[in-house]
Amino acid sequence: MKQAVSLYLGIDGGGTGCRAAIWRDGVVGQGAAGPANLTSDFEGGMANLRSAITAAAQSAGLGAAELEQAIGHAGLAGVQTDDMARKVAGQLPGRCCVTEDRDIAIAGALGAEGDGAVLAIGTGSFVGLRRGGTIRAVGGWGLQLSDQASGGWLGRAALAATLEAVDGMRDRTALSEALLARMGGTPQEIVGYAASARPADYGALAPVLVQALEAGDPLARDLFARGAGWLDRALAALGHRLEEPICLTGGLGPRYRALLDRPDRRFVAPLGTPLDGALILARAAGGRA
Repeated sequence: MKQAVSLYLGIDGGGTGCRAAIWRDGVVGQGAAGPANLTSDFEGGMANLRSAITAAAQSAGLGAAELEQAIGHAGLAGVQTDDMARKVAGQLPGRCCVTEDRDIAIAGALGAEGDGAVLAIGTGSFVGLRRGGTIRAVGGWGLQLSDQASGGWLGRAALAATLEAVDGMRDRTALSEALLARMGGTPQEIVGYAASARPADYGALAPVLVQALEAGDPLARDLFARGAGWLDRALAALGHRLEEPICLTGGLGPRYRALLDRPDRRFVAPLGTPLDGALILARAAGGRA
């Protein structure tokens, strides 16, 4: 009789960092490492994924041979094609399904089968809706063309607004002055920074914007309002219904609650994290959902 699989690997890789978790008969090992956006830095992202997996295996007391028996699911930022998914899967242990990070965020927030909308807003962003087992999503195409409302988008937009303030095209605020000083005090240094900045670099500015928002800074209020406007449009595009719950996830998700709140909307706390979602999908693939 074939032995049931009891070893599962979940991986959550994003623009700020990556995490891995191992489930074995209820025993969990976890590991973490740096950014894993495979569009902006494939080799660096893969190295960080391997580090996180190794740390998780060590904390679970597993060797490399045992890890090869795992069924896994990896949700990774920047995986946009089947070819890339296959390339990544070939470098991961065990039998690992690789998808973009939308699926694990939705599974983590809503559980294995729940309906609702997920507004995932971290270094990147997307809005997803699951209804009757069918998932639709908008956004999440990367910072160059998308990722509205995200930390990366906010950071880049704030630097662009700072340049406009220096040029006299908009009022200077405490936020624009703080960003100008942080970049070195001249617009040329902002341009130099942007020439090599990755999504995580822009996203690292998000705490400055959050602090400015809490202080009532006009520029911060404007940027967050623009982000919230896009999130509203995304929900409308997906056909979100009033009775369907909304989960705000990611490091910046809760910051948009007040801007999106309406009497006819029902916000709920996410059931779990994207890493939990990766384990849910891995276990479902192994028949243990």
